[in-house]
Order: sequence, then structure tokens, then C-alpha cells
Amino acid sequence: MTNNLKTRENYPTLAIHSTDNSFGFGYRKNNNLESDGLFIKKFDNNLCNNLIYDLNKFISKENLQKINKLSVSIGPANFNASRLIVVLARTISQQINCPLDSFSSFEIMAKRIALKKNIFTNKKSFWIYKKLKRKGFIAGKYEICPNKKESSYLEIRETVLPKFFKEIESKEPSFEATYEDKEDLKELLDLSNKKLLNSNVDSWEKVLPLYPISPIN
Repeated sequence: MTNNLKTRENYPTLAIHSTDNSFGFGYRKNNNLESDGLFIKKFDNNLCNNLIYDLNKFISKENLQKINKLSVSIGPANFNASRLIVVLARTISQQINCPLDSFSSFEIMAKRIALKKNIFTNKKSFWIYKKLKRKGFIAGKYEICPNKKESSYLEIRETVLPKFFKEIESKEPSFEATYEDKEDLKELLDLSNKKLLNSNVDSWEKVLPLYPISPIN
């Protein structure tokens, strides 16, 4: 599969992302940031139908057939939106035989938060959390790692997938989750391109929405 991806590396990447109150699509060709195309829209009353309609407006069927990589955010965010975009991404991946990557919403925002909070020390860990309306938190843990190839690039690894906590008891720094449509869509494209040759066409089978307060989790 790696060789096949190399022959298609001149084709674009498609990212699908959602937050608590919006969804969006991102498109990048040849891993060139200047080629980025972004579409962002607030939720409406008919998200299920409008999601397909807006995707068709955003990218032509011809270009959709040419993408070499799909990436989708799986939450935590608005669960209904996360579920719908994951189903959409899985369907596209299966139909066009294209690899699908998934990232938690917290992992996508982690680098932006670390830069804003001036956290640069190698292997320094921090938490990102979202306070629930009733009791408890959803929180994930992140570690800053050295990048030997690109010393100027801040690389962050998700060490604890976002999950439910009654309380966050840690001496490490913790920061509240903040969604930024445009910045997070671009980061999702970045993460997707960096994992380009590590994916396979069957990866869609393992991609599921993240819902930490579900009874089955």
C-alpha cells in the first residue's frame, strides 16, 4: 500500500472536522499550505442532509475521486455532529478505497494551546479538559516530544485519549479546551499529511466517534 500512496502523492488531502457548534471541510493539494481550501458552517436544523449538500459544493466528484488521504476529527465535541462526520468519512474512504485517519479534537488543538501557553520543554506533559454541564470533566493528556528532523516543529503526542473524570487530580498543567474552526482544520490537514505513508485502505473500519460519557465506554 505504501508504494501505491507514493504514486498518488500529488493528489489532495481532505479533512472533515466538527466542534460544539460548527463543522467544516479542508482541502490541501501536494502538501502545499498555499493550496488550502476551507469551508466552515454553523450547525443548522438539518445537519444530516446539509452535510452531504455542502460537501458536494465544496469539492467536485472528480476531485473527490483523486484524494489520497482522508482525516476526520472524532470528538469530544457535539456528539451528533461527530457521529455524522465519522459516518461520512468512513463511507467516502470505503467507496474510493482511500486511507482514513482520525484524531481527537483535543489532539488537534493541543499544539495551538501549547504555543499559546508557552509550553516548549521536551517531554513536558499537560492536560486539556472540558467541564461538563453537570458533574465531571472530559480530559486528555498530551506530551511535547523532540523532533529530530524538524527542530522548529512542535510535535505533540496524545498519551491519554480524552475520557471522563470525576475530578482532575494532577500536578501537571491543565488547560480548558477551545475550538478554533480555521486553525484546527489546518492542523488536521497537517497531521494527516505527516501520517500519509503509515495508513492503509482498511483503516476506516477502526474509526469511531469519541463519546466519553457513553454508558458503553
